[in-house]
Amino acid sequence: MNPQTEVRVVVIGNGMVGYKFCEKLLAKAKKGSAFRVTVFGEESRVAYDRVHLSEYFAGKTADDLSMAPLNWYRENGIELYLSDPVVDIDRERKQVRSHHGLVVPYDYLVLATGSGAFVPPLEGVEKDGVFVYRTLEDLDLIQSYARKAKKGAVLGGGLLGLEAAKPCWI
Repeated sequence: MNPQTEVRVVVIGNGMVGYKFCEKLLAKAKKGSAFRVTVFGEESRVAYDRVHLSEYFAGKTADDLSMAPLNWYRENGIELYLSDPVVDIDRERKQVRSHHGLVVPYDYLVLATGSGAFVPPLEGVEKDGVFVYRTLEDLDLIQSYARKAKKGAVLGGGLLGLEAAKPCWI
């Protein structure tokens, strides 16, 4: 592959959408297009299935929820930087800078950053025992805290909020 004909693609976000984008781009690359793909993820893990996050409480492991193993990225020529979110986008120079100082140029920039857990500005949200429900690490914290708790409450009616509350009303 001629490096001068490679299209440099930087993907910010290594969640489900970032992973699916890479998967589809690879399929296109097999048809003759040459891409150099770099992915930055804020989390320390490879992409996992957030839609089925509640199954982690039912005994599924992080590996069970993984979209692909770490070696999938290497085998497909994708440079993956975990625990290294992008902190600056220089649109004029067409480059990004990561938290750890890595500067990577791009021809195309894909923002696949997902959503954040909204926490309403209510009194008490900063207290011990108040959690968001978005990552596997969040679930580990919830499980650890729940072992010593006698009561709990779920705020939020999205899919994960309803699934989190399900054991309470069954």
